[in-house]
Amino acid sequence: MLTEALRSLWAEPRPANPPRRVWRDWALVAVLATWSVAEAVLREDLTSRPLVLLAVLVVLAPLPWRRSHPLGAVAVSFGTLITVDIARILLGEEAYLLSSISAVLVLAYALFRWGAGREAATGLGVILVWLVITHVADPMSPAEMAAGYGFFLFAAALGAAIRYHAKTRIREIDEARAREREQLARELHDTVAHHVSGIAIQAQAGRAVAASHPERATEVLAVIEDAAARTLTELRTMVGVLRATEEADFTPRPGVADLERLAGEADGGPPVHVEVSGELDDLSPALDAALYRLAQESVTNARRHARCASRVTVRVVGNPERVQLTVDDDGDPSTPVGNASGYGLIGMRERATLLGGTFHAGPTAGRGWRVEAMLPRAGTAL
Repeated sequence: MLTEALRSLWAEPRPANPPRRVWRDWALVAVLATWSVAEAVLREDLTSRPLVLLAVLVVLAPLPWRRSHPLGAVAVSFGTLITVDIARILLGEEAYLLSSISAVLVLAYALFRWGAGREAATGLGVILVWLVITHVADPMSPAEMAAGYGFFLFAAALGAAIRYHAKTRIREIDEARAREREQLARELHDTVAHHVSGIAIQAQAGRAVAASHPERATEVLAVIEDAAARTLTELRTMVGVLRATEEADFTPRPGVADLERLAGEADGGPPVHVEVSGELDDLSPALDAALYRLAQESVTNARRHARCASRVTVRVVGNPERVQLTVDDDGDPSTPVGNASGYGLIGMRERATLLGGTFHAGPTAGRGWRVEAMLPRAGTAL
């Protein structure tokens, strides 16, 4: 088991999309360089000041690349430190370095936060080699040696812990999105199954009346054509949305017409008022169900989390191109409805995106929290 764990650690890839270099990285280097120059000027126990200052600046220079090239940054910084300490040992000089080199602790953190498994192991080996050499160059007590190792190992462990937390967070977000895709696909699947069943029944009726009432058979064919067109539209939407295999549920899905279910008062939450206006006829089943689900989730969040809210308003406005859903509450703005990175909001955003729409949730300019979704009537082809 230990061998497998080590092999897995060695094969661990780099985290995707590390943060890019920003002005704060250069500001950090500038602050450390200023600190180094001031220390080199003011300290009286330094020898070979220009050389010491140059070495420290070389050690600090790779810091902006610690996320994109963690092993390279460690190799340059600690390679320079190893070279300096070996020269101190061979020359027998007590040439102290500047205290600003303590910033290399950031590299130990970055190595395990952003490096691949083999990069982290190799870089840690370089750091441990430097610790051994620097303790030879500057003899220390056992307590000081333990503290030195402890600082770097703690920085490495902190980077690994945050990396694990970030991976767990990303996996949970992906699972939330997958659940929303599965739910949407299930609803579309059931709608298509309902349409196909209707087509089959109409076809059977057409065959029964074709011989005796040809004109009625023509009417039946028109109904079948319309149902088939709707079914093809839903199928185009469903393609690309994965779902677990389940039996079709022929129970009608709630839609805009069912939003009044959300209205009224509930124990432990503010009352809900529903306003529906505009052109909302002939909505596709996917859009109809999505509007209800988004409103339901928003109302649930408001009732649970909107502190001191006295009212929640659900508005649905339709026009020939799109439908807009807005859910507002007047709760305390210091306690937003859910976390902006919460899984419920992630699922809602995923559903809106799958249907070709937009989604936004956040505090309003005044008091309260707003959830807003804009969904096209035509949907999107997946």
